[in-house]
Amino acid sequence: MALPCVRLGAVRLRAGTLIRCLCRSSSHQAATAADEIEVPKRKTWDKTAVLQALSYTVSHDPTAASYIFQDDPYLIPNTSTDYKLFSMSKESGRNAAKYIVNLYPDLFQKDIAEPHIPCLMPESIQPQIEGISEEALGERIKLRRVKDSVDLFDQLVQGGTTPSLETTNKLLDLICFYGDREPSPDEPQNQQEDNESENFKKKNVSQKSLPAAKTWRENNNAERIFNLMPERNAHTYRTMIRGMVKHGAYAQAFSMYTDLLNNRFTGDVYTFNALILAAPETKTEVKDKSAQIVELLNHMVQQNVTPNLLTFNSVLKSLRKVGLAMKNLAVQTFMEMKALGIEPSLATYSHLLGVYYKPGDLLGQSQLLVSILEQARGKNFTARDPDDIFFFSEAMRVCLESKDLDLAYELHSLLNTGDNWRLIGRTSLEFAYYGRLFHIVCMMENADMVLKWYRELVPSRYYPTSKGFQNLLQVLEMENRLELLPEMWKDIKQIGHSNKEYLLEEVLNLMVSGKPNAELRAAFADTATSIKSVYESSENSRYQLKESAAAFGNIAILLTRAGRLEEAWKILKSFKTKHLVPRSNVITELLDGAKAAGNRALAVDLVQLAVGFSLPDAPQIAQRVLNDFTLTEEQRITLQDVTQSSTTSSSSSSSSSSSSDSDHD
Repeated sequence: MALPCVRLGAVRLRAGTLIRCLCRSSSHQAATAADEIEVPKRKTWDKTAVLQALSYTVSHDPTAASYIFQDDPYLIPNTSTDYKLFSMSKESGRNAAKYIVNLYPDLFQKDIAEPHIPCLMPESIQPQIEGISEEALGERIKLRRVKDSVDLFDQLVQGGTTPSLETTNKLLDLICFYGDREPSPDEPQNQQEDNESENFKKKNVSQKSLPAAKTWRENNNAERIFNLMPERNAHTYRTMIRGMVKHGAYAQAFSMYTDLLNNRFTGDVYTFNALILAAPETKTEVKDKSAQIVELLNHMVQQNVTPNLLTFNSVLKSLRKVGLAMKNLAVQTFMEMKALGIEPSLATYSHLLGVYYKPGDLLGQSQLLVSILEQARGKNFTARDPDDIFFFSEAMRVCLESKDLDLAYELHSLLNTGDNWRLIGRTSLEFAYYGRLFHIVCMMENADMVLKWYRELVPSRYYPTSKGFQNLLQVLEMENRLELLPEMWKDIKQIGHSNKEYLLEEVLNLMVSGKPNAELRAAFADTATSIKSVYESSENSRYQLKESAAAFGNIAILLTRAGRLEEAWKILKSFKTKHLVPRSNVITELLDGAKAAGNRALAVDLVQLAVGFSLPDAPQIAQRVLNDFTLTEEQRITLQDVTQSSTTSSSSSSSSSSSSDSDHD
C-alpha cells in the first residue's frame, strides 16, 4: 500500500500542540509531569568541535609515523635523530615563511580563503607611525622592537617630553621580558619559561655560568630607564623584580623587593611566585633557604595576596632544589593547597616526586606515586603550569627504578585517559617516557607481551635506543625466540643502530648459539651476510666499525651451517689481511660442513690455515682430516709435511722458551 504524500511545509503546529501530539501515547506520564518544559541552555561549541569529534573516530595506527610527517612521505623519519631533525626543519620552514610574509606584506595581499581567515594573512611588523611621539613609541613596543623602542624613548626624553607612566611601564615590560636584547624573528615568547622549567634538573649555578641570554647585565636599559622615571608605581617595581629573576639576577631582585616595601607598595601573586623561585639561589645553608621561602609566604599573608596554583608549585619547585630535608615542608605545602581548594596540577605531583627522590631509596617515592595515581585516576588534566609536561616521564622513572610493572601500567592508563596524552611534553620527554616503559616491560614481562608492546610503540611513538634493542635481544634469548632475530636485525638497521658494534656481535652470538631448522639457518645466513656488508661499508663512513675475530668467525659459522661453504672460506682467508686470528671452533664448524659436502680440498686448506695461524689445535685438526676424509696420496703427503713442520716449530719454540727459563735461573 502506497503511503500518502504529505507536504511538510503545510503542517503548522504551535509548540504546545506539537508536544501534546508527541506525548499522546504516554498520557499517564504526562499527568504527573510538570506543565511547563524547561528548555536546556544553549551550548557554545568550540570552533574545532567538529574536527575533535572526527579525531576520536580514528584509532591509533602503530605502523605509521607521527601525523606531522604525513604531508611528505619522503621525510618520514626512521630514527630518533631524523625525527628531531625533520620536525625542527618543518617548524623552521614554517617560521621562515611566516617571517617573509610579514616582512613583505605587499606581496601577499591576495586572499583566496572563503570565509576570510585572519591568521593566514600578513601581520603588520613594520612601524606605521612616523616621527617622535608617544604613539610611535607605543607602536614599537607592540611590535616588540626593543632597540627601536629604547632609542625612541631616549629621543623623547632629550626633546623634553616625558612619556606617561603607563607607556614607560610597558617599555619596561618589554625590556625585562627579553633581557634588554632584540628577540629573534622565530623566537617563541615562552622560550624562557621552557628554559626555566628545566632548571630543577640541574644544581644551583652561579650567574657567571648562566648563558648570555639568561644573564642580567649591570646598568642595562631597564635599570637606566627605571632610574630616569620621575614617578614609579607598584607595577614598575614588580616588572623589574620579575625581569631580574627571569634573567638570573636573584640578589638584585630581592634588593628591588626591599625598595618596593620601603616605598609602601605591595607585590602581586606573580611577583611572589618569581621571588619564591629565586629564594634557594640567594642562600647557601639549607635552613636559610627554607626560612626565606617561609618568610615570603608570610609576606603574602600580610599583604593580602591570595596564592594561586603557580604559587604552591613554585614553593614545591624551590623545595626540590633545596634537597631531601624538605619532605615535611613539602607535605605541609600540599595540605595547605588542598585546604584552600586549589586543585593540584601534574607539575605539583612532579615536584613532590622530586622532593622525595633519593637514589637507592625508592620505597617512599613509589608509595607516594601510588597515592598520586589514586587521586588522579580517571581525571582529564589540562595544561595549567609549564612544568606539567615533566610529570609522566618523571613518574615512569620511579616505576622503572622501583621495578613496579603494575604501577607503570596504571600510569600509562592515566596517560591515555581523555586528552592527558597532550601533556606528555616535547619529543625528548616523550621518548624518555616510552623508553622507560619499554625497559620495564622487557624486564618484567614474557616475550609475547614484550613483542606486543614493541609493535604497538615502534615506530609510531618510540624509536628504540641501542640499549632498548639490547634489552629486547636479551628477552628473545631467555625465551628462546631466536626465529625473530632476522626481523630484529632489519629494525636495528632501519632505525640506525647498525653502527653499534656490541649490537652486531650480540645478534651474531645469539644466532650461533641456537640450533635452528634448515629454513631458519638460511635466514640466519642472510642476516650474517647483511651484517658483513655493514662492516665493509663502514670503512668509508664516519662511523668505522672495529672488525673482530669473534664477529667474522660467527659470520663464517652461520654461512657454513647454511651450506654456503665458499663464502665462509673467503671470510676465513680474509683474516690474514684483517690481522685477525680465527678461533678453533670456527675451523671445526667448517670441517663439519666440508665433511657433509664431501669437500676434501677445503678440509686440506683448513688444516693449512690452522697451521699458518699456529693454532694449538692444528695437529688434532690435521689428524681428524686424515681419519674422516678419503684423501689422495698427494693430499696425505701435504698434510704430513704440514703437521711435521708444525710439530717442529712448536717443539723449537718450547725448547727456546725452556732455555730462556734456564738462563734466567
